[in-house]
Amino acid sequence: MSKRARWRRLAGLGARFLTVGAISTLIEVAVFNVLYLALGWDVVAAKLVASLVALVNAYFGNREWTFKHRDRRGRIAEVVLFVLVNAACTALGALLVWAGVEAAALVLDREIGPYIVNAVNLVSIVVVVLVRFTLYHSIVFRPGAPKAS
Repeated sequence: MSKRARWRRLAGLGARFLTVGAISTLIEVAVFNVLYLALGWDVVAAKLVASLVALVNAYFGNREWTFKHRDRRGRIAEVVLFVLVNAACTALGALLVWAGVEAAALVLDREIGPYIVNAVNLVSIVVVVLVRFTLYHSIVFRPGAPKAS
């Protein structure tokens, strides 16, 4: 496969991944705001729960659409890898939210409001999306074995 064809295929994967991710992000942001603003949860707890809720959509969207052409190693093994990757990514997202909120409060020398908290949350989502795509592409939904000629 030529370099150009590989880049086109990767771009297609990326576009489908981003579509699934956009829907998952809307779910995550909505749940985060309900928990944080409406129910008064701590930002880190709200982030963790919101991320986990969005994962259900992300798994099925990526397995059945983005990476449907990839080998299936068995649903249980794949789900275990998916959960492990997303546990690490969820922890990374929570760490980024915590660090961002603390840094913003330190820089502004005051308690920060929901707009800054949400800006920090969105930045964390962008970082985690890049990490997730890399790990989904290389580990969770592995490429098929090379075909024998």
